[in-house]
Amino acid sequence: MSKRKTRHKIMCFMFGVLVAALVLAPIIWMFFTSIMYLKDLTAHPIRLIPRDITFYRYQQIFQSKRTSDAAYVFRRALYNSTIVAAFVTVLSLIIGTLSAYSFARLNFKGRSSLMLLALFTYMLPPVALVIPMYKMFNNWGILDSRFGLIILYLSFTIPFIIWVMQGFFGSIPKTYEEAAEIDGASRLQTLLYVFAPMARPGAIATGILAFLMSWDEFFYALVFTSSLSSKTITVAIAEFNGKFTIDYGMISAAGIIGALIPVVITLAFQKYIVMGMTTGGIKG
Repeated sequence: MSKRKTRHKIMCFMFGVLVAALVLAPIIWMFFTSIMYLKDLTAHPIRLIPRDITFYRYQQIFQSKRTSDAAYVFRRALYNSTIVAAFVTVLSLIIGTLSAYSFARLNFKGRSSLMLLALFTYMLPPVALVIPMYKMFNNWGILDSRFGLIILYLSFTIPFIIWVMQGFFGSIPKTYEEAAEIDGASRLQTLLYVFAPMARPGAIATGILAFLMSWDEFFYALVFTSSLSSKTITVAIAEFNGKFTIDYGMISAAGIIGALIPVVITLAFQKYIVMGMTTGGIKG
């Protein structure tokens, strides 16, 4: 029996190492590419490990002041992505949590239909909505703006938060709500002081996932933005291709910086993400 357990542990360890290698290998290669000199990037055969390293691309990204420079464009896009993702996270949490509470704990006419409608909008592919939304945003004068992107991203982050948080609120026993009513608490006080603390793991998890969804979004950002004042990092990295050459080193450096914030957030709140998804939308 002990030999079987040992063999099982060894196989699990080897499988874990294999998965880690497959996941980390592209990231490590991208980091090496970002610190390689051009001569190493264009060498034949390809050099997996650089002979000499340089961090001038990272320095250029944070110090360049030329508006036509790709490094400057990425720095502005990084700022835009941060602003958009932060606003989307806060607004979608507020609207989505209140809506999820209403769907889970209140009985009103058309509740099931509205819930299905919210989930249906989340399942629709972006390409099916891009033409009518483009015309609508153009008429409203919010095309090519951070505000327009925030509205766009809310269209799929709010339904996602409703889906997850509705499971959280629905799983809370009704006795807590009845006890709060006996103590004279209003509906809002019950939500803030009874349900909100219990649903905190779900709120943190969905907030982080909403941030990541808006941070990594590419299609809407590509179609609805064109100027430097609203362009996000996903679009900026895609436009790093030059007319005659492609600076793979700068693309890799931008990719490392762009991935750093989501990785740090995910690692810091990994426990809440797992807890929120397993206890919320999947269980509920």
